[in-house]
Amino acid sequence: MVKQTVLIVDDDKIICRTLKYQLEKGGYKAVSANSGEECLYHLKQNDISLVLLDMKLPDRDGMQMLEQIRQVNSFLPIMIVTAYGSIESAVAAMKAGATDYITKPINFEAMMMKIEKALEARNYKKEIARIRAEEEGKYSFSRIVGRSQSIRQVLSLSERVAQSDASTILIQGESGTGKDLLARAIHYESSRRNKPFMEITCTALPATLLESELFGYEKGAFTDAKARKEGLLELADGGTVFLNEIGHMEIAVQAKLLSVLEYRTFRRVGGTEEINIDVRVIAATNRDLKTAVDEAAFRDDLYYRLHVLPITIPPLRERREDIMLLAHFFLEQFNKEFRKEIDGISEATQEYLTNYDWPGNVRELKNMVERAVILENERVITPALLPPEIRKPKVDDTVYKLPKDGISLEAVEKQLIKQALDMAGWNQSKAAQLLRLGRGALQYRMKKYGFLT
Repeated sequence: MVKQTVLIVDDDKIICRTLKYQLEKGGYKAVSANSGEECLYHLKQNDISLVLLDMKLPDRDGMQMLEQIRQVNSFLPIMIVTAYGSIESAVAAMKAGATDYITKPINFEAMMMKIEKALEARNYKKEIARIRAEEEGKYSFSRIVGRSQSIRQVLSLSERVAQSDASTILIQGESGTGKDLLARAIHYESSRRNKPFMEITCTALPATLLESELFGYEKGAFTDAKARKEGLLELADGGTVFLNEIGHMEIAVQAKLLSVLEYRTFRRVGGTEEINIDVRVIAATNRDLKTAVDEAAFRDDLYYRLHVLPITIPPLRERREDIMLLAHFFLEQFNKEFRKEIDGISEATQEYLTNYDWPGNVRELKNMVERAVILENERVITPALLPPEIRKPKVDDTVYKLPKDGISLEAVEKQLIKQALDMAGWNQSKAAQLLRLGRGALQYRMKKYGFLT
């Protein structure tokens, strides 16, 4: 295991030797500098993990030295070493960015504990920064695959929304269209990217538990509340909260969420203190919220509050030109993951893929490609590896006979639309699927025939 190195900066050579001995006895490497200039030299030449800095150096002011060290390495913990009578200057240094301070004469046991704690915090911050950088690279608009006009419009709108000050965004789309991916891209392409992204799926928790997760609770708020807990809204302050499948959130929680969106304040469960927050709320749903409002399953005031900036991701069947683009993207991804060298997808397979309606959307396509890559032993993916439902030929033996006297095409269309709406319980998304139409196209016809005002 590589030992972590502590840099001792003090013009008193006896103190340097004593600290070096104690640090090496505690399992650290130690180097010393007797001036500010020598300190900066060591920082550039060695992999320093922590600095013990005396505030009185012959060539530098302590506060000036603190700033110069921060410029070299912003993650580096700096512990101030000061005489007991100069604690005020140590406190001022901590306000300027120092991690902690120790006083002379030094209690070495306490010093070692403080160093250990500071290094743990440093490693934690570095790991958070690494994960955040990795997330930023993984979730961006450039990583969303598609060249169809509809997906380009979605990305264009999302980019504008991400850069705006919008506090609420609604993402709509069928299951598997990539609503969570778009939500993360909006966060990591916004000015909030360096703040938390907190996600919760509203279908996964009952109302009481969802409320506790969102708002947190005070000690004693209920039987198992042994200590105070901060909720996601509080933890995400300055960042984004992603409420997945908000269409299934229970009415009681909807009312409290509306209050948060309106006033940007809330109380923990069992609490009396008003907590102010600055968060962007991105909600996503595969449910027709307007229909849910009509069915009294979703609050109309919350619907209109969320619906200020709606973004609708079209299903894959409505952007067929993206199917093979996505398939090849996933093929490359799974080739790397499973160490395969599959060159491509046969023409026959491509025909099956582009003709299939993909009810599970992009998620279903991704799972299909993963399965094929795992099982394929040839250089190309062949139809034999496709699931039966994809290879099943479309057969439509329905015959519509034209009466001798002719018929009004509009009357037939009106009847079919009415039948589809009745079959779908007037759920527009389901009715559109039955008619093989986009939801917008169905709404246009509903308005045309008086089913929608």
